[in-house]
Amino acid sequence: MPLKEFKPYTASRRFLTVLDKSEITKERPEKALVEPLPRSGGRNNHGEISVWHRGGGHKRMYRRIDFRREKTGVPARVSAVEYDPNRSALVALLHYADGDKRYILRPIGLEVGMTVLSGPSADILPGNCLPLRNIPPGTMVHNIELQPGHGGQMVRAAGAAAQLLSKEGDFALVKLPSGEVRRMRLECMATVGQVGNVDHENVTLGKAGRSRWLGIRPTVRGVVMNPVDHPHGGGEGRVKGNHPQTPWGKPTLGARTRHRSKDNRNIVQRRKP
Repeated sequence: MPLKEFKPYTASRRFLTVLDKSEITKERPEKALVEPLPRSGGRNNHGEISVWHRGGGHKRMYRRIDFRREKTGVPARVSAVEYDPNRSALVALLHYADGDKRYILRPIGLEVGMTVLSGPSADILPGNCLPLRNIPPGTMVHNIELQPGHGGQMVRAAGAAAQLLSKEGDFALVKLPSGEVRRMRLECMATVGQVGNVDHENVTLGKAGRSRWLGIRPTVRGVVMNPVDHPHGGGEGRVKGNHPQTPWGKPTLGARTRHRSKDNRNIVQRRKP
């Protein structure tokens, strides 16, 4: 969707940009596919803040997205394109031939009235879901499973796409948006195409209040705190003699936090720095 800008008749309008919602065809979500979304405010089950800078924001209802695409061989017609407040991508409402209704992530090129299909016999068209075994090398895909039957877990954000590079034995090599090349089983499902709403990354919030609508609270820099509150705090004037640390003294800003796991053996090439 293209970006809209405004005449700067107030200071906050000068840099503010919003997405043109001309692609959205339905305002209200499908009632049968939504459920309440409780808010934690960044607190854990003890009431302690476990994630900082969260709280407030507009109320949301969760849209149940079909990441598994398990209705094999049943054609579905795209009934509407909708906004989802819980993700950067738009969602498409599918009406299946057997009467079922489900949401999927909307890829580029999927319009109202088109038909999508899931299963090994599906064509290589945007929105169709197939096993990696049946997708030709070079195809751009999204919503990829890490384990067969677990549902899509990777490449789901707006504008994201991975490329199927090659197939070797029981595995396929897939290049992810980060530049990482990973081995995946050929039975894993993936959806053809690039996730839509590509201009999402170019949106400028323009004012502090818009961050608050999203549930993002202000961030205070550690260097302006007192020593009792942060390792970077204190000092006469600005002091830059400390390594980047969290308030609890753990290294941050570039320190590796990725855990060693068995799944790492499937990484053929690390993401580019």
